[in-house]
Amino acid sequence: MAPLPHDHIVPFKDSGLNKKEQVSEMFDRIAGRYDFMNRFLSAGIDTIWRKKAINKFKRDAPVTILDVATGTADMAIMAYRKLRPEKIIGIDISPQMLEIGKKKIEKEGFGNVIELQISDSEAIKFPENSFDAVMVAFGVRNFENLEKGLSEMFRVLKPGKRLVVLEFSKPKHKAVRSLYNWYMGIVAPKMAHWFRQNKEAYRYLCESANSFPDRRHFVEILNKVGYADTGFKPLSLGICCIYTGRKPLS
Repeated sequence: MAPLPHDHIVPFKDSGLNKKEQVSEMFDRIAGRYDFMNRFLSAGIDTIWRKKAINKFKRDAPVTILDVATGTADMAIMAYRKLRPEKIIGIDISPQMLEIGKKKIEKEGFGNVIELQISDSEAIKFPENSFDAVMVAFGVRNFENLEKGLSEMFRVLKPGKRLVVLEFSKPKHKAVRSLYNWYMGIVAPKMAHWFRQNKEAYRYLCESANSFPDRRHFVEILNKVGYADTGFKPLSLGICCIYTGRKPLS
């Protein structure tokens, strides 16, 4: 699968590492303050977005869930609270993010239900048709090859079951888009620097979000990979979108 233009956006332009290696290193660096910065920079709105995304699974009542790019396991923990599945597997390429996630899971007492593993989203270590639901929050824009990652999630999803993707989007209203670009491109990296976070990492997050093939373009990619019943729902004036698709029954 040929890389898309977005796939070439990397965290550290002077690094000799490939995108996957750079993303892992970047999240390892910021893992310690990642949750705090998410809540602070979004004024807590990201938790509302996550809840809305997870609610897309309610009618399906999934028994097994795969959380791709799980990070510190926010989505996995929230999904268990709302859906009560038998098992949630969270995968990520950042060991430091996973270590923080494991501590959070242990603190909640969910260790018998939520399991975190180091794994590549573009080479998922499970057989095809393994999961009743697959979800990924703010992770697909970090894939080295977007189509390959979406294809892997399609492969491990059971026929008839749903994929839910939560991702930043470019607001369509000109004034909102200008404010969003100013905030993400200037304010967020400045705040990250004040809090001794990695300024380059937050600049990358802005660049990758701006270059991401969002809305109808992303839905077209989902269709190309094989998903059916695809669609998107903008949130918060288009700052974020929920994308959905199903694996056909046959």
